Amino acid sequence: MQKILIIQTAFIGDVVLATALIEKWHQFYPEDEIDFLVRKGNEGLLEDHPFLHEVLTWNKKENKTKNLLQLLKKIRRNEYDKVINLQRFASTGILTGFSKAKERVGFDKNPFSFLFTKKIEHHFKEGLHEVERNNKLIESFTDSAFNKPKLYPSSKNDSDILQYTQSLYVCMSPASVWFTKQYPEEKWIDLVNQMPEEFTIYLLGGKTDTEMCERIKEKAINKNVKILAGKLNFLSSAALMKSAKMNYTNDSAPLHFASATDAPVTAVFCSTIPEFGFYPISEKSFIVQTDIPLPCKPCSLHGLRECPLGHFKCGYTIETSKLLETLKD
Repeated sequence: MQKILIIQTAFIGDVVLATALIEKWHQFYPEDEIDFLVRKGNEGLLEDHPFLHEVLTWNKKENKTKNLLQLLKKIRRNEYDKVINLQRFASTGILTGFSKAKERVGFDKNPFSFLFTKKIEHHFKEGLHEVERNNKLIESFTDSAFNKPKLYPSSKNDSDILQYTQSLYVCMSPASVWFTKQYPEEKWIDLVNQMPEEFTIYLLGGKTDTEMCERIKEKAINKNVKILAGKLNFLSSAALMKSAKMNYTNDSAPLHFASATDAPVTAVFCSTIPEFGFYPISEKSFIVQTDIPLPCKPCSLHGLRECPLGHFKCGYTIETSKLLETLKD
């Protein structure tokens, strides 16, 4: 038996996609003890995960450096055989490089990669999914076959959403951390208003997304809208999405919730493009973006706080009818 640590302390969606490595490693080495490191606040994604021994957390918002050093001490005490680092930032490079693990694997773009025993080239090759990029870190230990990420909602999560699944419904996740990844609020309202009347519409998100959801509900003519943003945890939201007729998301974490539960999803790409490798991989998945060729798209890899040119045409020129078509399909 080996002790393995996987590191992914980035955003929620990145953690979801990283679960593909848990699946692959357990498939090849079912007796190994796998730990997973996330930023504090994201540990709920991995609650009661059947293949994990322990979920470590790093509090990055308070006493960041002090907490990093304490975490490093814990990692060294755990005496891991292998540390697999999915990130390209110095902090996780320190944790990996000084972990005392026998094998330390990460991407070559990490500034501390010179301390790794194995460095993997990182690039955004067109069409290569993030799951495939991550899998290259363990390819020499397993294989190159594609495997999906997976979340494990519990029976409690199913119980939490039971009252919402008694009728036909769709889920919409309108918010995003980045403005240029977010389908415009007015366009979400238009989608709500054109949704067939037999569907209940659930607006999902975190507590910080509640205000936006309230504005959408207030301005919409269609009153068959219920706000669940801030009311469901990660896994309950994923469970609800799994049984939806359709899930409408931005290029953001809920898209990956759908991929990890094989839920139907329509992903709206505004400033970013699917070729970056964060497209949906559910069996029933659709990508919607503008049909107008824009020389400014994509304007960034991960999204921006505002449109650099001030017009945000990549969002406003997407027709609502394109989103409704996927519901019929």
